[in-house]
Parts: sequence; C-alpha cells; structure tokens
Amino acid sequence: MAEKIKEKMGDHIKLGIFTNDSMEAMKYKLRSATSVFVNGEQVPQETVLSVEKMEAYLEGL
Repeated sequence: MAEKIKEKMGDHIKLGIFTNDSMEAMKYKLRSATSVFVNGEQVPQETVLSVEKMEAYLEGL
C-alpha cells in the first residue's frame, strides 16, 4: 500500500520502509508490524490500514 500511495503523491512525500529490528525503528516502541510515521508522529492503525483514509490523512497535511 505504501508504494501505491507514493506513486500517487509523487515527490510530495519521502517513503522509507524499515523492519522492526532496523536502527530507524529501534527508537520507537512498536506494538504492531504495520506502523506508519508521518513527520515523526505515529499514524493511527485505523488510518494506516485503509488506502482511502491514508490518502485523506496525507492530503490534509
């Protein structure tokens, strides 16, 4: 889903995908395998799991 949103948003967003054991992820206490952060803030799980909600969230920034 992240890549589809990146395609649609183009250069408006910078996408990074990291595993839970990566150096980038270790500074957060993650409780889910699907965690999304935008501008350093964790996005609610309900939003992350819906393409439409995620697109609306990003467009609202």
